[in-house]
Amino acid sequence: MFLFICLFILLCCDLNLGQFENDSQSEPVCPDSCFLQKELDAMKEKLGAMENMLRDSQTRVINSENQITELKNQASVKVIFSAAAGGNGTIGPFNTDTTLIYKTVITNIGNAYSQATGVFTASVAGVYYFSIFYHAGGEHEGKLLLYKNNDLMVMTHDHKSDSDTADNGGNTVFLQLQQGDQVYVRLPANTHVWGHDHLTTFSGFLVTQM
Repeated sequence: MFLFICLFILLCCDLNLGQFENDSQSEPVCPDSCFLQKELDAMKEKLGAMENMLRDSQTRVINSENQITELKNQASVKVIFSAAAGGNGTIGPFNTDTTLIYKTVITNIGNAYSQATGVFTASVAGVYYFSIFYHAGGEHEGKLLLYKNNDLMVMTHDHKSDSDTADNGGNTVFLQLQQGDQVYVRLPANTHVWGHDHLTTFSGFLVTQM
């Protein structure tokens, strides 16, 4: 009888234990684990936002560095020249319009002026300043034309005179040029200037890049 009672008690304990295990398996994950998972997800979201901000900051830094480099390059570009017609006598008159070659180079920073052709070629886009001056006698018309590519920009001129034996003229202009644009001076047909290192000159310089 005693043995039967012990077996009955053990059987009841096994049944209750099995029921407890089943109930435990059916319960959700513990609240602490859920909280930690939510915290981890929030940290991942914040980390992603910080990574995006860091990439944006790096992009802005790179853009700023590129702008600084470009400004430094612009500041380092210098174009300045002055040249004189050279010789010791009249240049012209010719039967056709002739590009005047200023043979005596006084200054040519940036090498934009060609001593061989008399043509200035813009090395960078920007606004340039140019000046032309001449001396001539009155026996022929004195005249100079300054061109940008194929377009006349400014001129200087004095009429032929029997009484006025010495003529002087000049003009200046600001020109907006693109890289590769050419500026030169033409001596029109049947006109002349006096060739000398100190009298008939062509000068220019870069004012600002665009």
